[in-house]
Amino acid sequence: MPNPRLRTSSLIAALCLVLVFASQCVAALSDTVSETTLSNGLKVILAENHKAPLITFQVWYRVGSRNEVSGKTGLSHMLEHMMFKGTEKLGPEEFSRIVAQNGGNDNAFTSHDYTAYFENMSSDRVAIPVTLESDRMENLILHENDFKTERSVVMEERRLRTEDNPKALLSEQLFAAAFLVQPYHWPVIGWMQDIVRFSLDDLKSYYKTYYVPANAFIVIAGDFKKEEVLPLLERSFGRIKPGVAPDQKRDIEEPQTGERAIIVRKEAQIATVVKAFHVPNLKAPDGYTLEVIAALLSAGESSRLQRSLVREKHLALSVAADNELVSKDPNLFSVSADVLPGVDPDAVERALVSEIELLQKGDVGGRELQKAKNQLEAAFTFAQDSLFAQGMLLATYEIASSWRDADQYVPNIRAVTLKDVQRAAQKYLVPDNCISARLVPIPTAEAKPVQPGSPAKGRIER
Repeated sequence: MPNPRLRTSSLIAALCLVLVFASQCVAALSDTVSETTLSNGLKVILAENHKAPLITFQVWYRVGSRNEVSGKTGLSHMLEHMMFKGTEKLGPEEFSRIVAQNGGNDNAFTSHDYTAYFENMSSDRVAIPVTLESDRMENLILHENDFKTERSVVMEERRLRTEDNPKALLSEQLFAAAFLVQPYHWPVIGWMQDIVRFSLDDLKSYYKTYYVPANAFIVIAGDFKKEEVLPLLERSFGRIKPGVAPDQKRDIEEPQTGERAIIVRKEAQIATVVKAFHVPNLKAPDGYTLEVIAALLSAGESSRLQRSLVREKHLALSVAADNELVSKDPNLFSVSADVLPGVDPDAVERALVSEIELLQKGDVGGRELQKAKNQLEAAFTFAQDSLFAQGMLLATYEIASSWRDADQYVPNIRAVTLKDVQRAAQKYLVPDNCISARLVPIPTAEAKPVQPGSPAKGRIER
C-alpha cells in the first residue's frame, strides 16, 4: 500500500517544480517580446519562440461593439464577415483558400472591445499572411450582393446562437440590464432589428473609419527573426496611409443603487441562476483580488461552489464563477449554477449567496487561498504553451491597457491577501450592486415570442 506521506511529499515537490517553471516562463515573456512601430505608425508586437517551426500572425483592430451606437449595433461583427469577401486582387473566400493550400488555418472573432484576424501556419510561409492581411486592410471591396447574402447569414447566426440558445439569451438580457450607460449594454452580434436595417454604406463608412493602421496593431508569435520579418512588414503594411485613430473614450456606468432582477422564460431543459456584480478591471488592484475570489469559488473539483452545491447539497449540475478582468472598461463578476432537475431555484440562489457571505465573513484559510493563487498562476503560465494563446494574451492586454501589463498578472495574484479577499467581497459582492438573472424553463407549447438579442458575453467567431 502506498505511503500517504510519501505521496503527499511527491505532490508538493511536483507543485514546487510547476511554480518554479511558471516563474521562469513569466520572466521570459517580457524578455522575449519586443515592440516596434512601422513608418506609418502601425504598432507591431513580436514574440520570438523557436520551439517549433510555426507562427501565428494576428491583426487586431481596436473596434468592437463598444464602438457602435444605438441603432447600429452589430456593425463590427458584420464587417468581420465581409472581410472575407475579397479585394481588388482576391475573389470572395479566396483568402482562406490560399491559407489552407499552404497548410495553415485562419479565422476571425469580434468582442465588445476588438475585432481580430489570424493565420496559423509554417514559419517559412510568413510572407503569405503578411501579404493577404495588408491587402484587405487597404483594398477591401464591398459588393451589394455579397452584403445581402452575408447579412442573412448573420441573422441566422443570431437565431441559432442566441434566440434558440436559452443560456445565451439569458446572458444577453443580463448584460442589457447591468449596463444602462456603457455600450456593453448591447450584444456583440447586434440586435436583430439593427441587423435588418444595415446598409452597405454603413459598412463602407465603418471600414474607412476603423480599419486603418492608426487603429490597429500586429502580433506575431513563433519561429521568426525580427530582423527578417520587419522589412517584410514595412513593405506591405508600412505604405498604407495611417488614417486617424478614433476616440476610444466611452461613458462609464454610474454606481448601481439597488438590486436588479430579470427572468427569461424560454424552452429549456433546466433552470439557471446567475448573480452578477459590477467590478473594476485590470486597471485597479481589486481586479486581481476578484480573480482569486473566482478561483476560490469555482476553480477545480475541490472549489467552494463545486463542493457545496454539486457534491454535498446536490442542488446544481454545474457551477461557475467568472471575473472579466481583461476588458477595456469595467465589467462584471458573476457566479452561476445550472439547477438540478426537481430542485427549487430559490434554494440554489440562497446557496450562492451563502457562499459569498462566507467570504465576506473572512471564512478562508491560508492554505485554501494559496491553492487558488497557485491554480491561477499555473493556468496563466501553461496557457502560453500555445503560440496562438500567447499572441492572444499579448493582444488582449494591449487592447485593455498595454501588452506589458501581462507580466503583472502573476505578481498581482501572488500579492492578494486574506484581508483583500474579505474586503473585496464586502465591497463589490453586495445586493445593491447585484444583477440577478434566472432562466425559467417552459414547455414548448407555452413558448412566447422573445425580443431579439444575442450573446453579450465573450466573443463571436466567424
